Amino acid sequence: MDIQQLYEFCLSKKGVTEHFPFDEDTLVFKVGGKMFCLTSLSEWEKGTPSLNLKCNPDVAVELREKYDGILPGYHMSKVHWNTVKINEDVPDKKVLHLINHSYELVFSSLTKKVKEEIQELEN
Repeated sequence: MDIQQLYEFCLSKKGVTEHFPFDEDTLVFKVGGKMFCLTSLSEWEKGTPSLNLKCNPDVAVELREKYDGILPGYHMSKVHWNTVKINEDVPDKKVLHLINHSYELVFSSLTKKVKEEIQELEN
C-alpha cells in the first residue's frame, strides 16, 4: 500500500474529509467531524508508514496478539485505537478492512442528524 492508495480509499467513503489539525505532517481523515484515520506523511517518506485507526476494544487486543505490526494507538487511547504498521506483517487487504472498521465505528457513533446529512451529500 502507498500513500496515494490510502488517500483515495479513505476519500472514497461517504462524508470523509481530510485535515491537518495538529501540524503539517499529520494527515487526518474524518467523517462527521470525527477522526477515524491518522497518518504521518514524513513516516511514509522515510519508508516506515503507519496508521492510527479506531477499533472495537475486544478486537483491538486480538489483533495486537495476532500481528506484530499492530500496536496500541500511538498518542491515542490505547483501548480504542491501534497503530497499524504498513508493509509489515499485516496484509494490505486486512489494512483496508481495518480502515473500514474504523470508519464504521465512527460513523455509527454520529448523531442521526449528522448521518442523514452525510447520506444526503451522496445522493
